[in-house]
Amino acid sequence: MPCSVVTGGAGFLGSHLCDFLLAQGHRVICIDNLVTGNVANIEHLAGNESFHFIKHDVTEYVYLAGEVDFVFHFASPASPIDYLELPIQTLKVGALGTHKALGLARAKGAVFLLASTSEVYGDPLVHPQTEDYWGNVNPVGPRGVYDEAKRFGEAITMAYRRTHGMDTKIARIFNTYGPRMRAFDGRAVPAFINQALRNEPLTVFGDGSQTRSFCYVSDLIAGIHALAVSKESGPVNLGNPAEMTVMELARAILKLTGSASQIVRRPLPADDPKVRQPDIALAGRALGWEPRVSLAEGLRATVAYFRPPASRR
Repeated sequence: MPCSVVTGGAGFLGSHLCDFLLAQGHRVICIDNLVTGNVANIEHLAGNESFHFIKHDVTEYVYLAGEVDFVFHFASPASPIDYLELPIQTLKVGALGTHKALGLARAKGAVFLLASTSEVYGDPLVHPQTEDYWGNVNPVGPRGVYDEAKRFGEAITMAYRRTHGMDTKIARIFNTYGPRMRAFDGRAVPAFINQALRNEPLTVFGDGSQTRSFCYVSDLIAGIHALAVSKESGPVNLGNPAEMTVMELARAILKLTGSASQIVRRPLPADDPKVRQPDIALAGRALGWEPRVSLAEGLRATVAYFRPPASRR
């Protein structure tokens, strides 16, 4: 039975990855300090003999007894609200946390997979974004704490690969959504859904013409696993190339929820990317992967998760 460690395993993506790996027959060790993660995301795994949760800050030394086959490093604040409120913690987990997770993988001879991000491209001047694009990042802007933390994570991952001959993977994750997101974490999908369900105004920043590409969580996790067991090291873009404007997303959610909410506009935050769309040709060639869940299907599942229980009947 393979053993996988998932740092940040009580978070949105990490908890879905734990579920997926358990279904694949892995023994899973979930490590999370619960700063942005939530035990509610993994409480359904209580009593599963193949699952073990450790509350621990991965920026501190990580010791585990026994064999480990995979280390998935997902620990990090990932939403704008979180990394703007926790800038130093975000930088520390991207630097010290990645260092400690790499050290664990090296000691165990395990495959190491870094959950990086499309934010390494910053406000891109190349569209769609390919893995060979170096990005357009403002290192001293408010978003720089997250962007540069992930860029450093990629750099140290490659340094360990070159210096120690480790089997490492880098996944550049584009906008992902689905159940277990926090309702108001600063990301568009959960914010719009919860505002719509409460018949509150939907807050669109700027004129809403900025674009994003939204990938449903089950597709993303399948891509992560495909990369982990492949011969590809990456970086590899994982996301849905179906691009749409933020305003189009807001209107789609209003229609889906039947909400009477209005759309209000607020100033665009500093360094907010104007476009975001992955080129996933490499993932297709190397992993045989592409997203399968349509936006309509994914949004329906996400709305159902956030809808109050009394109104689900």
